[in-house]
Amino acid sequence: MSNIPIFKAMELQFTRMLMNWHLNENTRQMPWKGINDPYKIWLSEIILQQTRVEQGWVYYERFLKNYPKIQDLANAKDGDVFKLWEGLGYYNRCKNLLATARKIVSEYAGKFPNTYETLLTLKGIGPYTAAAIASFAFQLPYAVVDGNVYRVLSRYFGIPLPIDSTEGKKYFQTLADRVLDATNAAGYNQAIMDFGATVCKPFAPACIECPLHMHCRAFKETMVNQLPVKEKRLAKKKRNFNYFIFKYKQQVFIQQRTRKDIWENLFEFYLLESDETIHWNQIAILDFLKGQLGIDIAIVNEQPELITQQLTHQQIKATFIRVELKTKPISLKKQGWIPLPKITELPFPKIINEWLTKTSI
Repeated sequence: MSNIPIFKAMELQFTRMLMNWHLNENTRQMPWKGINDPYKIWLSEIILQQTRVEQGWVYYERFLKNYPKIQDLANAKDGDVFKLWEGLGYYNRCKNLLATARKIVSEYAGKFPNTYETLLTLKGIGPYTAAAIASFAFQLPYAVVDGNVYRVLSRYFGIPLPIDSTEGKKYFQTLADRVLDATNAAGYNQAIMDFGATVCKPFAPACIECPLHMHCRAFKETMVNQLPVKEKRLAKKKRNFNYFIFKYKQQVFIQQRTRKDIWENLFEFYLLESDETIHWNQIAILDFLKGQLGIDIAIVNEQPELITQQLTHQQIKATFIRVELKTKPISLKKQGWIPLPKITELPFPKIINEWLTKTSI
């Protein structure tokens, strides 16, 4: 198990602030929120596996209209259910849905088992879905861990462990269990999932509006866009690096690459890595600067420039965006600034050096 330190005070503070946000600011609406019917909870969770909420919402309502009770689903013809599922993909989920419905009707008299361990024995139900049903339907103290939870915890506590590694999965599950509000497991689980979906988003999170940002290690240490870490992401053949060259008077913001990745220990500008190529324009750039970094006034000096570098196993597409600041934003105030003449003394990756030879900061 990793020796990355976690402090109890941070954990208690995190839970308290998250629950306060949930009670006073969380306005996210979904038809399955706040219910304790295990059938409806299970149905929503299975549909939302590998499916966006916006798309899954429609299917959830269709299924309930056609099969309002689990007995209705269990007694349905396979072809009818698969037809209703059409368009959601990953059809093994539908197969497991039918198998589990029929098992609950035949072996549990139509009632969902009310223990986490028994829920795990049902087809299509893994640790996340079992924790969701156990907490939402039966108020049992089990913490859900999905992509939203990984992202929120890794950023707030500044944890660079890969979330798709065996060690990372164990570590984050343990941490999730520790920060769970055991007195209100359903409310807490809903809070952290909604927070990850609406505030601590994968791309361009709303850091400045986030009520947790002043205590968030990723925000304080300029690591938001580097977390969470994924082993598979690091191994991808094509990667998109968006570099922001922040200049304040005669200083420029620089950070060092310290993770186990390409160009380790070399220096770079402020980095946002994205899954797809971003087509930046002035409005998109200014919106990103304001939402994530709290930069209200900036001058974007030129249109972004794209440079490609082919490594042995990866292709890097780097976009360079020059930004002149009137003041240092609080999110970048404490570290990283060097005098412009010093930039020639630092080791940079080849792709940045290539850009530096073509332009003047």
